[in-house]
Amino acid sequence: MKAVILCGGKGTRIRDVADDIPKPMIRIGNMPILWHIMKYYSHWNYKDFILCLGYKGNIIKDFYLNYHLITNDFTITLGPEKKISFHDDCNEVDWRITLAETGFEAGTGARVYRCKKYLMDDENFMLTYGDGVGNIDLNKLVAFHKSHGKIMTVTGVRPSGRFGELMSDQSGMVQEFNEKPQATGGLISGGFFVCRKEIFSYLNDHEDLTLELEPMTQLVRDGQMMAYAHEGFWHPMDTYRDYLLLNNIWNKGNADWKVW
Repeated sequence: MKAVILCGGKGTRIRDVADDIPKPMIRIGNMPILWHIMKYYSHWNYKDFILCLGYKGNIIKDFYLNYHLITNDFTITLGPEKKISFHDDCNEVDWRITLAETGFEAGTGARVYRCKKYLMDDENFMLTYGDGVGNIDLNKLVAFHKSHGKIMTVTGVRPSGRFGELMSDQSGMVQEFNEKPQATGGLISGGFFVCRKEIFSYLNDHEDLTLELEPMTQLVRDGQMMAYAHEGFWHPMDTYRDYLLLNNIWNKGNADWKVW
């Protein structure tokens, strides 16, 4: 199953950390948060990635084009051979990464739609944001998704009320979705979606299409969204405060998402 990661936003609320790189390239420890997310998916054997690029996408391209040079010690032999010898093994040798240009200004719904050609051979695909980490059991998430047969499963979490609030019944059927409410009493959307390919009937190529607005609202109206409740760790890198928190957790060796 492929894992689509939304990497194209401008990250305006975290510009005080870095305004010259896209938000997924902001580091936790010495590696970008995007790498942490991909390492987490890889642990669960999801290693076929589609990165939806936009704002400063060339920086993400450069990182993966030069991945061996960036992550390993190496020796260069100068002269006609121009030989490079790497001294460390790369644990990511079986990753497959499609870097897809999805538009500088595109909304999240349009970005997913523009990756349709890479996904139509699969019944289901994973979808997440390039700025949040957690310790979600991805095997249980996928099993839950396949068990109910609906178009979208969203992972529901319980941090502060800055994100899309989910109200669901005991079976997990989402009954209401409010994008970024003023106050929250239930689960909120933590991303980590699983989608059937039928989701593309809710999407289009309109530049301003935001996944979390019209498409997800319509999915709820049609009874096609289910919530997988996650009571463990989840946190986004949305602000400078989040950046400090996640790096403090990592540096102390307490990162719940570090399962590799």
